[in-house]
This record gives sequence, C-alpha cells and structure tokens, in this order.
Amino acid sequence: MATAFFVIVALMLMIYSVLDGFDLGVGAIHWLVGRTSDERRLVLSAIGPVWDGNEVWLIAAGGTLYFAFPALYASSFSGFYLPLTMVLWLLMLRGISIEVRSHVNDPLWHGFYDFVFTLSGALLAIFLGAALGNVIRGVPLNSDGYFFEPLWTTFRVTGRPGILDWYTTLIGVMSLVTLANHGAHWLALKTEEPLRGRARRIATTLWWIVALVTVVGFFATVRVRPTILDNYRVLGLGWLIPVVALGGLAGMAWFGARHNDLFAFVSSSLYIAGMLGGIAFGMYPTLLPATTDPANSLTIANSAAGAYGLRIGLIWWMMSAVLVVGYFGYLYWMFRHRVSAADNAGH
Repeated sequence: MATAFFVIVALMLMIYSVLDGFDLGVGAIHWLVGRTSDERRLVLSAIGPVWDGNEVWLIAAGGTLYFAFPALYASSFSGFYLPLTMVLWLLMLRGISIEVRSHVNDPLWHGFYDFVFTLSGALLAIFLGAALGNVIRGVPLNSDGYFFEPLWTTFRVTGRPGILDWYTTLIGVMSLVTLANHGAHWLALKTEEPLRGRARRIATTLWWIVALVTVVGFFATVRVRPTILDNYRVLGLGWLIPVVALGGLAGMAWFGARHNDLFAFVSSSLYIAGMLGGIAFGMYPTLLPATTDPANSLTIANSAAGAYGLRIGLIWWMMSAVLVVGYFGYLYWMFRHRVSAADNAGH
C-alpha cells in the first residue's frame, strides 16, 4: 500500500509540473514574447482561467504526502522551512501580479506587475528545481529523521552542503530552461500572430539548451547519486521511462519544426513527465536520502502511515481524483480555443 501512495504522490507531482509548469514558463518568457502592454496582457490571458487551478495539484500532493508519509512531511517541511517560505512568497507575488495588474490603467502600474510576474515565475522554476536537486542529492538527516540546511555553504555536494550547491543550482537552471520551453510551446498553442511566431522561435532556441542540460544533468545526477541506476539494472522495463522522456525531446523538435503546436506541447509534457518519472523510479523506495548515514534515510517503510489508514485513504483519494480529473477535463475543454486581442477588449 505504501508503494501505491509512492506512485500516487509521484504522479501528482508530475501532473503539477506539467500543468503549472507552463504557467511558470509563460511567466519566465513574459517579457520576451510580449513587447507591448496589450501583448503582455494577452499573454496573461493565455493562462488566465487555469493558472490558479493548476496549483491545486501542488496542494493536493502536499496533502497526500502528509497523509501517507507523515514522517517525511514533518522532516522536509521543517528542514526546508526557509526555501518553502520563499516559495510561498513567490507564489503569492505571482498571483497578486496577475490579479492586480489590470486594476489601474497606468503604464507604470502595468510594467511593475509585469516585472513581478516574470521575476516570480523564473525564480519559482529555479527554486522548485533546486528542491528536486536536494531530494536527489540527499540532506543531512540525523537519527531522529530531522535536518537543517543553510541556504548555501561551499557550493560543494560533499562535506556539509547547503540548499544551493553546484548540483542543485544546475538542476534549478535545468528546471528554468525546461519550463520556459514548456511555456513557449503553450503560448504557441494558445495565441495568434505575432505572439505565436515569437513563442515558436523561443521554443526552437530553448530546445538546444534543454537537450544540452539533459545530457549534463544525467551525468551530474549519476555522479552525485550513483545508486539511482540500481533499479534500472534490476528491472530493465524501467528504461522505458527515460525512453519516453527522450521521445518527448525528439517530438518537440520534430513537431515544432512543422508548426504542429498541439503535438509539440504534448511532447514537452511527455519529456517533463518522463524525466520526473525516471527520477522517482530510480529513487524508489527511498523518499529522502541521508548524506550522514544511509540508515537515517527516509523510505516508504519507515515513513508510511498505518496500513489500515492507507487503505481507507486510497478509497477516498480515488473518489476525489475522479471529481478533480472531471473538473479539469471540463475546464480545459472550455478553454480549448486560442486567445485573441478581442478577448481582452475592456481590460
């Protein structure tokens, strides 16, 4: 049952990364795609009805983590207290910039909140990527399952590393580039010319950087955590997961070159899901590795809630999942058309 919830939490985080990932990516390239105040308003309209709903998956994943693996929740939310607080502030600033931007019809007001939207989107992508890097690298867990990390120390992964070192920073930059590329594909899918053409050109340029950091990130991850390949050696079918990621990477280039925006975005989604799924497969059954002593690592065995509670929780989770998936299906179906300047009339 603990394995089922490991898969559920990983799946929810993948869905969050795909859905809210294009929101964050749109924020990161906001100033590159929109060159006037009206164009930047149109860029916001491309995520308008869905951006806040997409964040529900992050909250739901956190709630499921609290229910299924309370020891991990307690340890990570106390150890990552400072960066989580920064993430919450960035999430609030992003929401405020979207909601407040059009309340005052003044160029200075619009420019300020456009800047806040871009900055918060880019920093959120970096911070969430760095958090993933910490989970892969490991943290200094003590025998009680708790830890504390300063924001940075020597930028090395050995000794007493901080939240930011060369590896976690690399994963943060990789996250920024990947989500910016993902956001460009979304804008190409949802907007018309000239925004669509700019978004396509940005996606084409970023693809080369995504391909480069994918290779660099793979070798860096194997160096920092060599055991991440153990599950692949035991179960060969696991290699299908990175194949999906590489297929998504190739699909972005193939469909992007042919201006098939829908399949290019689907390929970008598969790439993100495949990369995160590959990490989850390699980490299983470890939830949070310890850099102090492997015996202190948090696993599904020493972090899961009771079996009876997990069985009851799984029933309620499945009923909730049906409602949420139905709601999101309806929401995205209603928002399936491209946005245009006419949609912004009156804003």
